[in-house]
Amino acid sequence: MAPRPRGTLRGNLSMTGFNSYIDGLDLSPLTDYCVNHGRMVQYAKGDYFIKAREHSRYVGFVEKGFFKYLVHHPSEQKDYISGFAFEREFVGDYPNCLYGKTSEVTIVAATPCKIFLLSGEELLKFLDSDGMKEVQQAISDHLFSQVYAQYLDTYRMSTRERYKDLLRRCPNLVQSISLKDIASYLKVTPTTISNIRREVTFGL
Repeated sequence: MAPRPRGTLRGNLSMTGFNSYIDGLDLSPLTDYCVNHGRMVQYAKGDYFIKAREHSRYVGFVEKGFFKYLVHHPSEQKDYISGFAFEREFVGDYPNCLYGKTSEVTIVAATPCKIFLLSGEELLKFLDSDGMKEVQQAISDHLFSQVYAQYLDTYRMSTRERYKDLLRRCPNLVQSISLKDIASYLKVTPTTISNIRREVTFGL
């Protein structure tokens, strides 16, 4: 039985506040299950966890490193970053990974990563077990709330306001993620983010 990781994670990759769906949730039973029953897998930077349009079959608990979620824009022929999975978080195209459905996203290792890998089928059995159905529902509810808030923010906030809000929630983000990736996540050019960063830093 694999020991649960304890306090060995680098603080700059633990992005409290970014994936707000986990706020207020006790996911320790799910974490323990992944660590104790999952298979330790390592990814080099640039390795794919899953590609869009492939059948999504796995979920992982991230012990080291972080992953990027990519969505392809067909008319622009480019990928945009739609999210991240950091240390002590879960990676996978949820809930598609539970049912082996086609993945809507590409997930790639942004750094060398180490995860505990578990099949979605096995995870679903665990979530359907006694005492875990409420956790499964809570995860779905919190995920919906996060995605809904992000959707509304694209309409009610300017790019500058979204960038400042991102820094407020995750002040260590700029030390861990490149300007290019932040720009992709906010769906603007790196030049735009560079100008906004200069304005925020120097009050221009």
